[in-house]
Amino acid sequence: MNLDFKIKNLLFICLIFLGVFNQYYSQAQYKDCFKTGADRPELYLPLLKDKTIGVVTNQTGLMSDRTHLVDFLVKNNIRIKSIFAPEHGFRGNADAGETVKNGVDAKTGIPIVSLYGNNKKPTPEQLKGLDIVVFDIQDVGVRFYTYISTLTYLMEAGAENGVEIIVLDRPNPHDGYTDGPVLKQKWTSFVGMHEVPVVYGLTIGEYGKMVNGEKWLKNGVQAKYTLIPMLNYHKKQRYTILDKPSPNLPNDKSINLYPSLCFFEGTQVSAGRGTDIPFQVYGSPWTKDLPYQFTPKPNFGAKDPFLNGKLCYGENLSNYPVDLRELNLEWVIKAYKNYKNPNQDFFLKNLWFDTLAGTDELRKQIIAGQSVADIKASWKPGLNSFEMIRTKYIVYED
Repeated sequence: MNLDFKIKNLLFICLIFLGVFNQYYSQAQYKDCFKTGADRPELYLPLLKDKTIGVVTNQTGLMSDRTHLVDFLVKNNIRIKSIFAPEHGFRGNADAGETVKNGVDAKTGIPIVSLYGNNKKPTPEQLKGLDIVVFDIQDVGVRFYTYISTLTYLMEAGAENGVEIIVLDRPNPHDGYTDGPVLKQKWTSFVGMHEVPVVYGLTIGEYGKMVNGEKWLKNGVQAKYTLIPMLNYHKKQRYTILDKPSPNLPNDKSINLYPSLCFFEGTQVSAGRGTDIPFQVYGSPWTKDLPYQFTPKPNFGAKDPFLNGKLCYGENLSNYPVDLRELNLEWVIKAYKNYKNPNQDFFLKNLWFDTLAGTDELRKQIIAGQSVADIKASWKPGLNSFEMIRTKYIVYED
């Protein structure tokens, strides 16, 4: 009896071990099988063969071996006529809002056409002779991050000029949830072109499908739109980003806090541009009751940062949990309550805060002293309506 009992116990332990091992092994294997759209050339190279193409990309257009998509396409004898550069430029080293200039890529000799500044939408002349434009950019999944606006204008121009758009999909670091106020049409701008919430829970490829499917392009035109999907992507998992999406989003921590801290861009409070940890701190000279101190100074990502050279008092959030799956209003409300400057209002006079929020209601709610819970409750009807649209365009498991 004792021997039988010991054998059964041993068998039971072995089965548990094998189950755990197999589960770990399958998960590891599953993760190893993940591929971005760019890493699935077998799906898109046949579509590009014998075509004249343009490429919209920047420093994030990398394959898993860190080969840039443009270099890979050139090596595979794909005829690239133009590289189109979004905000921050082809190499990703321009400040936010800085004019991106036309030029020539030193490595390949291919002309670079800016899609930022006065030329946000490709002109018929710039698209002349192109059969296809390939779009490959790492987005961050937040409405006021302008790469989705560049995609919208590209699709619109493609539809108007008979040029196909192919999107190579990449992970969204804020995927799998939605949050924030839904943009109201009055507040449409380049940092918010469609009636979607701040966090919209779609990859950039899914977002393009939605814009096309809902006929949100000018005059209801629809582009010939092809999505090269990722392999083994899950919306609630988080994936390593191969290069920083822009100079002031240098790592996962900044990207994680960006939807919450970007609202400070519409206030007299710095979000940390001109520090080593942009979008991980906030503060101003007029919030002296807050514990953390920093002084913005010119650096690679901010040549003339807001509050340049001024001692700021605020909070350091760099140790905040890296997977924040909500838009946190506590920081902007805390800064508002601690702000003491008789000469300047907390909110900028140009109402940039409202432009970022996509509505003037959030600013008015903060001024009125509404609680976070009440403000978030006011977003629910808009989020529920958006969800009915969003679900139609989901390609990957939620």
